[in-house]
Amino acid sequence: MNNLKKQCGVGMIEVLITALILSTGLMAIAALQTRSIQYNSSAYLRSQANIIAYDILDQLRAGSASEWDGGAIVEPDNVDDLVSILPDGEGAIECVTRVCTVSITWTEPVEGGVEGEGEEATFEYTSRI
Repeated sequence: MNNLKKQCGVGMIEVLITALILSTGLMAIAALQTRSIQYNSSAYLRSQANIIAYDILDQLRAGSASEWDGGAIVEPDNVDDLVSILPDGEGAIECVTRVCTVSITWTEPVEGGVEGEGEEATFEYTSRI
């Protein structure tokens, strides 16, 4: 009977340790899921910027033969419309001797940040027209 009194409460300690380990693991999984969503959102915005840049360059190529005017390429009118789908999106086109660079800048939301605040990201694509 003396051995029984020494082991009282050991089961409760085991349950508490198990609960601690389980809760730590669940919190790590939740943090991993949050990061995954953040990176997925960032990848989506980058792929949209890539698609927009290709579209702008295709418009420049399609119109370059008819709109080449004394060493300058006439830019498409809908650049602002295309870039507006990105948060705080801005676009710029610079052409020098038929080599054009499309720059697209937008704001990527950060984890735990206030809406409208974030890190600025830029995508540049250069091509000969």
